[in-house]
Amino acid sequence: MFENYKIYETQLAGRTLKLETGMMAQLANAAVMASYGDTRVLCTVTASAKPREGVDFFPLSVDYEEKMYSVGKIPGSFTRREGKASDKAILASRCIDRPIRPLFPKDMRNDCSVVATVMSVDPDCSPEVAAAIGVSAAIAISDIPWAGPISSVNVGLINGEIVINPTLEQRAVSDLNLTVSSTEDLVAMIEAGANEIDDDLMFDCIMAGHEANKEIVKFIKDIAAEIGKPKFEFESNDPDPAIFEEMENLCIEDVKKALDTDDKLVRDAALLPISNMLHEKYDPQFEGNEGKIDEILYLIQKHVVRSWLKDEKKRVDGRGIDEIRPLDAKVDLLPRVHGSGMFTRGQTQVLSVATLAPVSEAQKLDGLDEEVSKRYIHHYNFPSYSVGETKPSRGPGRREIGHGALAEKALAPVIPSVEEFPYTIRVVSEVLSSNGSTSQGSICGSTLALMAAGVPIKAPVAGISCGLITGDKGVYGDFMTMVDIQGLEDFYGDMDFKVAGTHKGITAIQMDLKVHGLTPEIIKEAFAKTHKARIYILDEVMLKCIPEVRPQLSPYAPKMLTTVISPDKIGDVIGKQGKVIQSIQDQCDCTINIEEDGHVYVSGLDIEKAKQAIGIVELIANDPEIGAIYSGRVTRLMTFGAFVEIAPGKEGLVHISKLDVKRVDKVEDVVNVGDQVLVKVTDIDDQGRINLSRRDALVEVNGAVIEDDSDEKENRKGSKGRKGFKKH
Repeated sequence: MFENYKIYETQLAGRTLKLETGMMAQLANAAVMASYGDTRVLCTVTASAKPREGVDFFPLSVDYEEKMYSVGKIPGSFTRREGKASDKAILASRCIDRPIRPLFPKDMRNDCSVVATVMSVDPDCSPEVAAAIGVSAAIAISDIPWAGPISSVNVGLINGEIVINPTLEQRAVSDLNLTVSSTEDLVAMIEAGANEIDDDLMFDCIMAGHEANKEIVKFIKDIAAEIGKPKFEFESNDPDPAIFEEMENLCIEDVKKALDTDDKLVRDAALLPISNMLHEKYDPQFEGNEGKIDEILYLIQKHVVRSWLKDEKKRVDGRGIDEIRPLDAKVDLLPRVHGSGMFTRGQTQVLSVATLAPVSEAQKLDGLDEEVSKRYIHHYNFPSYSVGETKPSRGPGRREIGHGALAEKALAPVIPSVEEFPYTIRVVSEVLSSNGSTSQGSICGSTLALMAAGVPIKAPVAGISCGLITGDKGVYGDFMTMVDIQGLEDFYGDMDFKVAGTHKGITAIQMDLKVHGLTPEIIKEAFAKTHKARIYILDEVMLKCIPEVRPQLSPYAPKMLTTVISPDKIGDVIGKQGKVIQSIQDQCDCTINIEEDGHVYVSGLDIEKAKQAIGIVELIANDPEIGAIYSGRVTRLMTFGAFVEIAPGKEGLVHISKLDVKRVDKVEDVVNVGDQVLVKVTDIDDQGRINLSRRDALVEVNGAVIEDDSDEKENRKGSKGRKGFKKH
């Protein structure tokens, strides 16, 4: 039945990688089941027979679909089925998309759909790696034109040792989470999060990943040579050379004048009459396909920008090749938030806002890996007004999720541990104006916001991007790189190489390419330029705005205290039906969260009340200390004294002789039921009964003087024969 069924095997990082084809999804242009250990990912690729009309780009969609059955779970949603893609699935899709997209013909307009469906997950064998390799193999053996294959691997750094495709246990202790995608010769994609790794070591890790990829690329090439289909012919979308030359001669000088400014609004306004002129002249000639005129104008602008950079070393805004745009940093722009920082680079401006919350508000994750929650969350918003457009907001797209994840990855290594800073932290970056490098602006702005909020980050983080222009010979020819690319240089250039880090080293990398890949020389040059720029931004801009983390939290931020109790005592603190913990929260106007291991987190706006709550929790979980002073509530009155509850379930007797610094004839003369009083623990007998003294507390706290205690023995006689008292 499956006469075309084939299995191909090789080894990758000591584990078996298997690619199967010819059994499943036979109506797709190609399908491959990628197996890595016990991980299984079905990778399919399809393409339309005809080009899509009215589009000026290659319509490629890439979906990485997480199936909860792959890890033996039922989805936690109300419908109990998978819904929209998780952020992690979207990020995996982007990591597959970025290296494969430049390898498709730029003039092809046929719809192409790539789907990687995760069906079984072995925690030690990354499904993202299996998906990337499987997708590459599927496209390579299909009839869809493509200049691949590529391969992808993860790279870890454990105790200084580079590890390819680390296991789950190794990933938990790795200082690096790096994904490298490569063709046989070039590095096609880099995505990294790192614990402040220096540039040279990061370069070595990238090259190690590249070397591992070379073997897999050769493996896929051999498969394609054996069973690959002939590539189909497609209708090119390139403009007619004669028409292009005619339009270019007509408007190129006007285009140069329009582009020669550092103001995006001025540039757009100057280009509008050129566009109107071309449409007025050529619309009849392109009737029904007027979009071609805009495509040609785009190509003319691209030619101007690239020739200025490559041939004249001239940038659109007049800057030097390695000159950064004017920078500005500000904090405390929003008075009621917990921390705010705004970073401006040229016409790119990002306002980041930090919010602190109890650890119980950490984000819960429902995914395929072992991570079930995270307490540092970064969100990135890109409203249409930031680029002068008028589109309604419809929630974050894949780009926004990707940029937010990059900023989160860049700052995560410097976020203090929950033991050091027991808060959930959310940062929201609002892009107010965009002319390139907004993701890096959000990293800088978020560092400012966290420092202003009093979050004791280990070091400030800055981000910067590096661009690339290649000549006729591509990356092997007379390439040039430039630092801090603006919108046009990103749009018309070949690379957006984003690097974030501290003074000590790199914390995140994201590389987007429009060419097939990079040589080691280009990567090294990009590292050198971004390193120098990153240090400049930190020292000359950010740290001059706010030199160190604020010593105090905002008055509007919750104050968080923590303690540890025996897990056996958690039930006592919570109480029957939660009554004890609820009473503490009501009494102290705070929120209490208790972890299974006994960690207790108390948050409230009033630090003194939070301290009171911690004291009550510790008192419930531990015996009162003799000599300690507590605030308690009078619960009962007797002729011989008053019973005072110093914590829920813990009550002691204040003998009438210990009620005041002066002689007391009647208990009611000093206290009544419900009164809040200070008492000192004077004794705990072998039956656990607690003796308290209000008199001693008044002397110690208020400096009161005992007036007369000559009748103490007489008062004690009145208590003879009373029943014992103990903690309840």
